[in-house]
Amino acid sequence: MNDNAARLRANSGNKRRFVSGESILLRHAEIHRTHRVGWLRAAVLGANDGIVSTASLIVGVAAAESSRSSVVVAGMAGLVAGAMSMAAGEYVSVSSQADTENADLERERKELATDGANEHAELAAIYVTRGLDAELASQVATQLMAKDALGAHARDELGISDALSARPIQAAFASSGSFAVGAVLPLILVFLVPASALVWTVAGSSLLFLALLGALAARAGGSPVWNSVARVTFWGALAMALTFLVGALFGAAF
Repeated sequence: MNDNAARLRANSGNKRRFVSGESILLRHAEIHRTHRVGWLRAAVLGANDGIVSTASLIVGVAAAESSRSSVVVAGMAGLVAGAMSMAAGEYVSVSSQADTENADLERERKELATDGANEHAELAAIYVTRGLDAELASQVATQLMAKDALGAHARDELGISDALSARPIQAAFASSGSFAVGAVLPLILVFLVPASALVWTVAGSSLLFLALLGALAARAGGSPVWNSVARVTFWGALAMALTFLVGALFGAAF
């Protein structure tokens, strides 16, 4: 009877420890944002460019004392041209990255098929440089290569992972779509604000839009908010100031 009671208490204690350990694991679940890098970079770049380039274009044309219709045409043309330029640029750029990654993976696949021993030694050497002793590094390399040799070499030798791999179409759509959304914001103001207040209203509102964009991007990426806000507003203000000067100078000259 006493033995049975002791076993029950021991099992109960083990269950409590297991549940406690499981709870610790659940509480310790970490949220990482690395998987967002590809689309987040393209989306932030597109929206930032949409706001900055379109607002700067509007400010520059308005500073030259152009008519409202001229400002609207310039803004619309800038929106369409910019969105297509962003899509094409992102697609070509990220496609080049994807081509390079695929070429490296194909080369690695051939080396694994023809020279597996040296590839194993190469992978083990990488783990040694990261702090494992030679015997353990060899065991780790053996087990990882047994499960997914190409994946192990892609991740640890080439630095290619699913989260960071190049996705040209995703980048193109994210960049062009976010550019169009960003460009619409200052363009809407052209229809709502009197011509006499257009320059300063568009400039001030666009800086506010940029600050909000920087804050949202920082929150999505888990980085400091104020650093992001300061970066985007500084370069946006500089761009609009320069185009304002160009518009004012050339408008007065011609």
